[in-house]
Amino acid sequence: MDQGGIIAPETRPSPWGIAAKPADQCSLAEVMSEELARELQLEEERHVFPEEALREDGPFLSADNIDTSSDEVLAQMLQTQFDKEYDAQLLREEKKFNGDSKVSISFENYRKVHPSEENDSSEDEVDWQDTRHDPYKAAKPVPIPKKGFVGKGKDITTKHDEVVCGRKNTARMENFTPEFQVGDGIFMDLKLSNQVFNALKQHSISEQRKSARLHDKKEVSTAEKVVDPKTRLLLYKMVNSGVLETINGCVSTGKESVVFHASGGSMEDQEIPAECALKVFKTTLNEFKNRDKYIKDDYRFKDRFSKLNPRKIIRMWAEKEMHNLKRMHKAGIPCPEVVLLKKHVLVMSFIGKDQLPAPTLKEAKLGLEESKQAYYQVLSMMKQLYDQCNLVHADLSEYNMMWHDGKVWLIDVSQSVEPTHPHGLEFLYRDCRNVSQFFQKAGVSETPHARELFNIVSGLNIASDNQVDFMAEIEALEKVNEDHVQMHGKKVSLYQKDDDGPPRIYDK
Repeated sequence: MDQGGIIAPETRPSPWGIAAKPADQCSLAEVMSEELARELQLEEERHVFPEEALREDGPFLSADNIDTSSDEVLAQMLQTQFDKEYDAQLLREEKKFNGDSKVSISFENYRKVHPSEENDSSEDEVDWQDTRHDPYKAAKPVPIPKKGFVGKGKDITTKHDEVVCGRKNTARMENFTPEFQVGDGIFMDLKLSNQVFNALKQHSISEQRKSARLHDKKEVSTAEKVVDPKTRLLLYKMVNSGVLETINGCVSTGKESVVFHASGGSMEDQEIPAECALKVFKTTLNEFKNRDKYIKDDYRFKDRFSKLNPRKIIRMWAEKEMHNLKRMHKAGIPCPEVVLLKKHVLVMSFIGKDQLPAPTLKEAKLGLEESKQAYYQVLSMMKQLYDQCNLVHADLSEYNMMWHDGKVWLIDVSQSVEPTHPHGLEFLYRDCRNVSQFFQKAGVSETPHARELFNIVSGLNIASDNQVDFMAEIEALEKVNEDHVQMHGKKVSLYQKDDDGPPRIYDK
């Protein structure tokens, strides 16, 4: 107290009891110090990684108070010890990685999870793999005894009961193919009627068959610009044997075939051109079903046609084009030269230069003089084809004639037939009509009309003022020829190896 008897405020007792101890104050520099941050980080790490898990010199697990007679217990003890050592190493790596940085990266997610820590999940979680009652598994229908019903009196249930059949049908949906999506009926008492189940079953079977057909078609068919595995193997064999050096790519596509450009190789008994054309006949039958009239009535292939399955007929198309080209080449008609035939792949000389095919008459821009020159060449080739080769092109148009080195070249003769074909004269008239219309549009005044051109090429003098009468006479001639064939029978000698011209025809 001071002299006035007044108690100093420092010593005056608090009316609320004992005064609270003032908190330790620290400066801003201490708060921002790195040492304090390091201590806080170490405390957090001790909380994340327990001390006993980080002791490298701690006691090794012993068998003093643990029964080690079981191999499973020993394996668990070793695994636990390994996990602790791994966590300790992980902590050291984390410290080394972070260093003195204020922003640290935690390796907590890479820690080993011990069996004791797996029980932190909620009790409501259920592992369906460990439960006997899997809700995704179809419930087994209640079996019906041999007598055919269960229950008594009004509670009799037979195997034809609607509810029993519905649940049985639902369970049988699991037998559908995996590709058929049947949905998820978890916790749902689904009951399918017999009508619905049968409809779903039939749809599943049809979808499975459709998928199989599409897969088979993809594997064994030659699509546009694409070859199937069997055709690809044929091309590989040609390259490996040295017949071809390289196959460069597709140059043309059509309804019946795909043409590739290839660099020629070498053969012992035959000279191969530097540039070759590979004509691959498509193995799909859609385009050939409507074109069988070109081959089934051809006397050269008539007997073989009836004995072959549809897929082998396509190989016959390639063989037929090979024989027709050999006839034309021997007669001196400009056309591709045959090199090799392997099944449905025909190797020929390439009409063009530097992998660029020659343009067709439709694509070529010819002047008037070149058009006249082309017309007289086509007229001469048509007469040669009819007289010397005993053939009718049957699809002659500006799209099947190419212009190369100032000459017209004939291509695509797989459908060509002999004049004795039941429709041979009709095909010839159609060719004459196409040629006449094209060159008349090109401005060639010397081009006659189709009927006159037909008489020039065939040597037949059919005098008719209109097309109807003209076609009637052509059909009458074809009928007479067909009757003669049926009465006397025509035999055609087999092809020789070098195809010595057209085969001789003789009567029985």
